[in-house]
Amino acid sequence: MNVQDQILSDARPETHCGAKSIFALDLGTTTGWAIRGHDGLITSGTASFRPGRYDGGGMRYLRFTNWLTEFDRLSGQIEAIWFEEVRNHKGVDASHVYGGLMATLTSWAELRGIPYAGVPVGTIKRHATGKGNAKKQAMIDAVRDRGFSPADDNEADAIAILLWAIETQGGLA
Repeated sequence: MNVQDQILSDARPETHCGAKSIFALDLGTTTGWAIRGHDGLITSGTASFRPGRYDGGGMRYLRFTNWLTEFDRLSGQIEAIWFEEVRNHKGVDASHVYGGLMATLTSWAELRGIPYAGVPVGTIKRHATGKGNAKKQAMIDAVRDRGFSPADDNEADAIAILLWAIETQGGLA
C-alpha cells in the first residue's frame, strides 16, 4: 500500500481543525509514522526500508528521503517533526540504521526549514502508559485504548509520539 492509499484508508478525526501538520516517527528498518494533518485528521502506518538483495549501502536512505518527500507532498506541508530519540540499541546494526535514518531525516528537515526534535523513549512510554519502561504490548494496548488500531509496536510508538507532542508541546518542535 502506498502512502496515499494509507492516508485515505486510515484517517481518524481529531478535534483540532485548522491545526498545524505534525509528523511523528519511530525510526527503524520498519518505520512507524503518524501525522495530524491541517484538517485535524490523524493517520498512521508503517513503512519498510529493508534493503533489497542487490542494493548498495545507501539505497535505504535514498528510499527514505524519497518517501519523506512524497509524504510531504501528499499530506500538505509538514510543519513540525517529532521522532523517538533512542540512546541505547540492542545491536550495532540497529544503531547504524537508526543513525542513518536520523541523519537523513534531520538533513531533509533542515533543507525545508521544518523544525524537528527527538523525544526520549522513557518520556513517550511514561506519557502513554504511566511507566517509563513499558513493554511493547503495553504501548500497543495504550494506543488502542485511545481509539487507534496500530498494526504493530512501530506504529503504536509513532501514534504515542504524536499524541505526546499534541498534548504536551502544542505539537510544535
